[in-house]
Amino acid sequence: MSRQNILQVSELTKKVRFILESELNTVWLTGEISNFVAAGSGHWYLSLKDARSQVRCAMFKGNNQRVRLQPKNGQQVLVKARVSLYEPRGDFQLILEQMEDAGDGLLRQQFEQLKNRLNAEGLFAQQTKQLLPDNIKTVGIVTSPTGAAVKDILTVLKRRNPAIGAVIYPALVQGEYAVNDICHAISQANSRNECDVLIVGRGGGSLEDLWSFNEEAVVRAVFQSKIPTISAVGHEIDTTLSDYVADFRAPTPSAAAELVSQDKSELLDKLDALKHRLTIAARRELSDRQKVSFNLHHRLNQVHPQQQLQSQQQKSDELALRLKQAILRAQQGFSLAPQQLNARLLHLSPQKRIADMSQAREQNEQRLSYAIKRIYRQKGEQFASIIEQLHIVSPLATLARGYSIVRDEKGNILRDSQQVKGGDEIAVQLSKGQIKARVLTHKE
Repeated sequence: MSRQNILQVSELTKKVRFILESELNTVWLTGEISNFVAAGSGHWYLSLKDARSQVRCAMFKGNNQRVRLQPKNGQQVLVKARVSLYEPRGDFQLILEQMEDAGDGLLRQQFEQLKNRLNAEGLFAQQTKQLLPDNIKTVGIVTSPTGAAVKDILTVLKRRNPAIGAVIYPALVQGEYAVNDICHAISQANSRNECDVLIVGRGGGSLEDLWSFNEEAVVRAVFQSKIPTISAVGHEIDTTLSDYVADFRAPTPSAAAELVSQDKSELLDKLDALKHRLTIAARRELSDRQKVSFNLHHRLNQVHPQQQLQSQQQKSDELALRLKQAILRAQQGFSLAPQQLNARLLHLSPQKRIADMSQAREQNEQRLSYAIKRIYRQKGEQFASIIEQLHIVSPLATLARGYSIVRDEKGNILRDSQQVKGGDEIAVQLSKGQIKARVLTHKE
C-alpha cells in the first residue's frame, strides 16, 4: 500500500468537513428542539429531531443574540444552517445562523421557495413589465367591495382627478375562497377590457392575512394580465409575491390611486416606480453578489482563526459540561460514602462479633455435650461387652462350675501329678475360698 494514500484521522475529518460545507452550503429545515444547553460562553447547543432522525446543532453567540424566541425542549422551530463537521469528535453537525418559530417560519420559507422558483421562470423579469398608459381614463379595482382599501382608492381618485372612472371587480381578499375570487376578478377585467390599468390589493394585515396574494395562482394571474397591473397589498412594510410580478408596486392602496391619477405629483410617482424597479434589479444584483461573497467567505472560513476559535470554544464547552457531570457524580459518591462506611462499621462492630462468637460458643457447647453423651454411651456399651467377654473366659467362671486350681508351695499351678510327691503341701483354689492340703499319694 502506498504511504501517500494513508490519512491521519484529523486529515480525514478536515476533508469531510470541507466537502460538507462546500457542497451543501446553507440549508433550511424544521424540527423539534431537544437537549438544549445554553453554555456559559453564550453559545447554544441543541439537537433538532423529527420522528425518525436527529442532528446536533450549535448556534454561536453572535447569531443567537438576534433570535427573538427563547428556545426550549419540545419547541418546533425553523432554522437556517450551515452543514459542517465537528472535527475533534468527527460528529456531523449544523451551525445555526437563524431561528424562528415554525409557524411563521414555514410561511416565510414557502414564500422564499416560491419566489425563487417563479423568479427562475422569469415572472419577475423587468423586460416583461408593462408601462402605465399616459392617459388613464378608467381604473379597475380588484379588492373587497366592503373593505377600507376600495374606499381609500375611490377617495383619492375623487380628490385628485374626478374625471377618472372606476370599475370594481369584487373579490374576497382573505380566506380559503380568496384565491379563486381574485383570479376570477383579474380574468373578468381582462375579458371585459373596460379599464386602462388594474389595481389589485387590500388593506394591511398579518402575513397569514395577506397570504392570498402569495399564492401561485394569483401571482400567475397577475403576470398573465394584458392590462397593466399595480399591486397595492397591505402597508409599505408588507411585501407579497404579487408586488414582484405586477408591473408596478404601490406601498398602499391610496398610493396606487395616486399613481394612476394624473396631477402635479405624476412625475414623482413615475420616479417611485422607477425606483422600485431599480430596487428590484439592485436586490437581484446584490443577491448574486452576496452568493459570490458567501462562497469566498466560506472558503476564507476554512482557514480563518475565528473558525478554529469557535471549534475550540465548542470543545471547551463540551469539556465543561463533562466536568460538571463528573463533579456531580463525585458529589453523589461522597454523599453515599458515610452510609457505606457506617454499614461496614456495623458489620465489623465488636458487639456483633461478640454476639456471633457467643452464639457460636453456645452451639459448640451443645455439640460438645451431645458428643460427650454419645461417647459415654458408646464406651459404656463397649465396657459391658468387654466385661461379658472377660466373664466368659474368666477362671472364676470355671471354678464356679465345680472346678478348682491347685498350686504348689511356690504358687505354681499344678497341671501334672508328677509335679508333686507325697507329703508336699498344696493350695486348692475353689470358687469360694481356698483349702490347704497335704499330698498323701499321687497317681499318673
